[in-house]
Amino acid sequence: MISWEDFEKVELRIGTIIEVNEFPEARKPAYKLKVDFGPEVGVRKSSAQITDLYDPETLLGKQVLAVTNFPPKQIGPFISECLVTGIKTDEGAISLVTPDNEVSNGQRLI
Repeated sequence: MISWEDFEKVELRIGTIIEVNEFPEARKPAYKLKVDFGPEVGVRKSSAQITDLYDPETLLGKQVLAVTNFPPKQIGPFISECLVTGIKTDEGAISLVTPDNEVSNGQRLI
């Protein structure tokens, strides 16, 4: 169990994917994403192993939920600046966590 104060420390925010690139250097198939979290947080980069369910074209403009206050993480030659969240399907693919309705970039999960 964690306390409510612990949960409040995690910044889960909505952002819009504005750029998608292949990531051939990754050990597991992945994309390099740029996600716009609005004026307060800005644009952050993320590596996401979501190639089973998503093509680059379908990801552009998609809103996603991400942790924005982890420290940067080196993934091969790439530095990931946020963690895009997803749920593993029964088949092992990652399905992104997204809002049902469009919301302003940077809004926090409450």
